[in-house]
Amino acid sequence: MVVGYGCLLLLACPLSLVAHEPSQAWPDTVLSRTQALAELQSLNAALLSHPSATLTLEQWCGAHHLSQDVQVIARRVHGQDKPLPEDARALLGISPGEPVRYRRVALRCGDVVLSDADNWYVPSRLTDAMNQQLDHSDVPFGKVVQPLHFRRQTLSAELLWQPLPPGWDSGAMLPPPTGKPLILPAHVLQHRAVLYTASGQPFSLVVESYTSQVLTHPESADTGK
Repeated sequence: MVVGYGCLLLLACPLSLVAHEPSQAWPDTVLSRTQALAELQSLNAALLSHPSATLTLEQWCGAHHLSQDVQVIARRVHGQDKPLPEDARALLGISPGEPVRYRRVALRCGDVVLSDADNWYVPSRLTDAMNQQLDHSDVPFGKVVQPLHFRRQTLSAELLWQPLPPGWDSGAMLPPPTGKPLILPAHVLQHRAVLYTASGQPFSLVVESYTSQVLTHPESADTGK
């Protein structure tokens, strides 16, 4: 079942336990928390409505002026391989002996890391040229497999941070401004999805964890209100 936009609106998803203070800190005010929630909802909706997370992030980076260079590139992360999830072979429709490759990347827009992506894919369902490019380059997965005209089925969209407390829109008490920077978790949103070819054959399971750097600096959210 897809957990999408409503999950964010209801703020019912679990919190991340790892927190950090971003280099360009948000003030801890109701206004900035509200802005952060609105931006998370907008990004989530954009990701859910497009098959390529890479192209969506490029548009997001450009529209929000996160970097002068809006091209999203993938930096390979080596030595942190993760085992194939238990349900992956069923989701991908492959036998126990079918080879599956793993690729982990950090998607960057300039110097800004927007997401960390774990990808398990079936090489036999890609072309030789695609496999070569995935093995020997930092090109994002979505761009490499774009000739497949793939579609994306989102399995879950999980909010990892609650800018406002549950029930904020129905009278729950809002947190008072602290006069300190707002502490954000390392990751604020996570998507889990399967990619399918145009003919409907699954070929990739992806888990994308979006960092707090997807949020812009709230220039107008420093009034303390």
